[in-house]
Amino acid sequence: MTAARVVVVAGKGGVGKTTVTAVLARAAAADGRRVLVVELDGKPTIDEMLPARPGHDLTVMHLSAPEALEEYLNDHGFKRIAKRLNRTGVIDMVGTAAPGIDDVVVLGKIKALDLTGEYDLIVVDGPAAGHAVTFLTSAAALGQAARGGPVKAQADDVLELLGDPDRCVAVLVTLPETTPVNETIETAFALEEQVGIGLGPVVVNAVDVGAALPGADERAEVLRDRPPDEAHALEYAAAYRQSRRAMEREAIDRLATGLPLRQIHLGTVAARAGLTADDIDALADGLIDDEIGT
Repeated sequence: MTAARVVVVAGKGGVGKTTVTAVLARAAAADGRRVLVVELDGKPTIDEMLPARPGHDLTVMHLSAPEALEEYLNDHGFKRIAKRLNRTGVIDMVGTAAPGIDDVVVLGKIKALDLTGEYDLIVVDGPAAGHAVTFLTSAAALGQAARGGPVKAQADDVLELLGDPDRCVAVLVTLPETTPVNETIETAFALEEQVGIGLGPVVVNAVDVGAALPGADERAEVLRDRPPDEAHALEYAAAYRQSRRAMEREAIDRLATGLPLRQIHLGTVAARAGLTADDIDALADGLIDDEIGT
């Protein structure tokens, strides 16, 4: 998964895209890599997931389109007015007037970070699947619209990055459920056809990877001396979990059929108020030590 230097993580909202970004980054840092996480949505959650750890070279950067566009203007001779444009909202208007330019400058910034050689791996917490295709196709559209100049050059450089599987891959995140699996398959084909970006393994998040449940006879033996209400509740819980596992297996099998890519399975973590940094570490250790996947 980390053979490329830039990994763009994308997935439908609610599938755990930011969690997977944090797990990949932590696993790579634990493996001795210099890792940069680029967060695009302005969410501070990932900072809490990735605190400093001894011996880990891991940095989190929050990158917004206005900031990237301001830096782009600075680098192209507009340093004096760039800050004024940002304060007055003109930079936001530029992004609206030239669709795709904000995505291109963000991708251009990621390309520039890759070229510095300071990081072995850049993990991008990308947009939700619905916007992932337009985010990654913006360079092609803008490159075709612009006949020349720095904008076209920027778009061409981004396309070169996205089209080189040794430099950049997209990692899609899904849940073992019908709707997320359907959207993941559609997004994968759209990315390959419209962007030409290489696809890494699909990460199936929140999979029930616990031990096999006991059979009916064994459950009956265990529950024989329990109070009736408790025995009924436990039997109901076991039946529900069996049903849930069957549904997950069906979704995972359909994903394998519709999208012949390696799958990485992350287990469900019981958390009342969101995952902690320790939870992320445990999931990352699973990727390194057990090579969870199919």
